[in-house]
Amino acid sequence: MSKTLDLPAPPLQVSHWFNTPGPLSLEALRGRVVALHAFQMLCPGCVAHGLPQATRMHEAFPPDQLAVIGLHSVFEHHEVMQPTAALQAFIHEYRLAFPIGIDQPDPQGGAVPLTMRTLGLRGTPSLVLLDKQGRIRLHHFGRADDLRVGALIGQLIAEPGEDESVHCDDDGCRLPELRHA
Repeated sequence: MSKTLDLPAPPLQVSHWFNTPGPLSLEALRGRVVALHAFQMLCPGCVAHGLPQATRMHEAFPPDQLAVIGLHSVFEHHEVMQPTAALQAFIHEYRLAFPIGIDQPDPQGGAVPLTMRTLGLRGTPSLVLLDKQGRIRLHHFGRADDLRVGALIGQLIAEPGEDESVHCDDDGCRLPELRHA
């Protein structure tokens, strides 16, 4: 199930990062399209569909146009999913090269982690696409069709960002400069 929201995305609430030299924030990624893939190691749909799709997106689009972020959001099997060593081994074995954050657990002991709750995710795998301004443009639970996702990413990349708007003055209106990768 997919929906388009066009709402600003809440900040990520991550306790630990992999495959990145430091913490990431959605604010710092403004100007790029962001694909946020929520997954769990023990989720068959994540292993079979979600993570391979995230890997394909990471390989298909230049990093200055699309930032792919994995979000390990554990809402079941908490006892076996907590050790970061297990997730580190999983990331290595599946050769996941994009940044991955561990969603912060609920401090009140609830089953749903913080980012998963604030984004209103229904489970894993989930895909959230943000435009260059950080607005949620796709909110999808379950398997997402590669062709449709790729077409939407291309559309979002082609949209002008805040600094790419049309400039008008007394001489006329000029198109923004096209970025070349």
